[in-house]
Amino acid sequence: MSEPVDAEQAGRGVEEPVPEPVRRRRGLALDTTPLQIPAYRRMFGGLAATMVGQQMTLVAVPFQVYELTGRSLFVGITSVVALVPLVVFGLLGGAIADVMDRRKLMLVTSTGAAVTSALLAVQALLPGGGNLALLWVLTAFVSGFSAVNQPARSAAIPALVGTELVPAANALAMTVRQAGVIAGPLLAGVLISQGELFLTYVVDALGFLVAALLLRGLPSLPPGGRVVKLRLGAAVRGVGEGFTFLRTQPVLLMTFVVDIIAMLFAWPNAVFPELQDTRFAGSPNALGWLFAGVSIGALVMGLTSGWVSRIDRQGAAVLGAIVVWGVATVGFGLAQSLWLAVLFLAIAGAGDMVSAVLRSSMLQLAAPDEMRGRMQGVFIVVVAGGPRLGDLRAGALASAAGVTAAMVSGGVVVVVAMAAVALLVPSFWLFRASRSTVG
Repeated sequence: MSEPVDAEQAGRGVEEPVPEPVRRRRGLALDTTPLQIPAYRRMFGGLAATMVGQQMTLVAVPFQVYELTGRSLFVGITSVVALVPLVVFGLLGGAIADVMDRRKLMLVTSTGAAVTSALLAVQALLPGGGNLALLWVLTAFVSGFSAVNQPARSAAIPALVGTELVPAANALAMTVRQAGVIAGPLLAGVLISQGELFLTYVVDALGFLVAALLLRGLPSLPPGGRVVKLRLGAAVRGVGEGFTFLRTQPVLLMTFVVDIIAMLFAWPNAVFPELQDTRFAGSPNALGWLFAGVSIGALVMGLTSGWVSRIDRQGAAVLGAIVVWGVATVGFGLAQSLWLAVLFLAIAGAGDMVSAVLRSSMLQLAAPDEMRGRMQGVFIVVVAGGPRLGDLRAGALASAAGVTAAMVSGGVVVVVAMAAVALLVPSFWLFRASRSTVG
């Protein structure tokens, strides 16, 4: 078991010695032990600074597109504009993170995102309320910077906190992310309603600027202890090498497969507008509560996730958490009252939070350091693409057979699929964090 690396051991110029992990846990409370490590505290601070602003931009961009065009079609096209660079640079960025100093890569991408968000603010002041083509270009750049930044940040966590604290570090990061998912849209709605679209983008730019300043104080983070000269051709080949490696690692491969199954068959967002107009038409702000439901559950689970960081049988726990997601989706599909539907969505969100924390930890622990960036790149693509495929399935089936059929059938498929994974891939079911191989 490796411990956090201090400056003397690694020669990375960290001014403060890294404290030894505190082994005490506080029951169910969120384990904040990683925050005692100065380097991780900087990275966490940068993440916290950017989350609210990023979520505000995710509200501001589609709002501005609709204001400029008056057509939902262009809002949908905007999602594709953001998704394409996320997929391309998520994979390529993971390969780059495996040959380049990850601190430098995070610093470059955070600075680039700050500049791009500032340009979004400027374009919002153009005559006519902005320019659609420019808005799409800047949105693609923001998505690309984020796609490169996230694999580097995730791949760097084991080097900063040590293997014992990886689950706790992931739980902290995902908890602040869920808080941002709730707070960001609410704040964006207030600013936009006051005609302050410019300020909405400015908050995002300032968040990235703060993150860049904090990242400057991190130690050098070379993958596998070495850095090689970056070449585009080598990075592209690195993506292929990552997939080749993944095919030989059933445990790592299944962390992606189970999440795709969960999102494809049980992602509920596409049916929310129909439910607002039909089943919950008499309930105030039904749409807002439905969209918030999963994040509320995830946030509550994050705040009480101390026990998650102590789980050794991580593979079995992931399957169990996804079963909870599937069963809760069935309950959501059958719920006839808004409060019950939101409750089931919150339960689903709690299950998804446990699954996400543990799957990310399994990737960081079971992959060698020189492959972690590429594995996190695939992780980003799966996390981004799975829900969009789920929206397509749920929307099409709900249109043909109704919301109940779409959600109940999907939840049942998820539960059955997890049982099949447990039987057919025993290495995943039996995976233990204490026996993982760390490069």
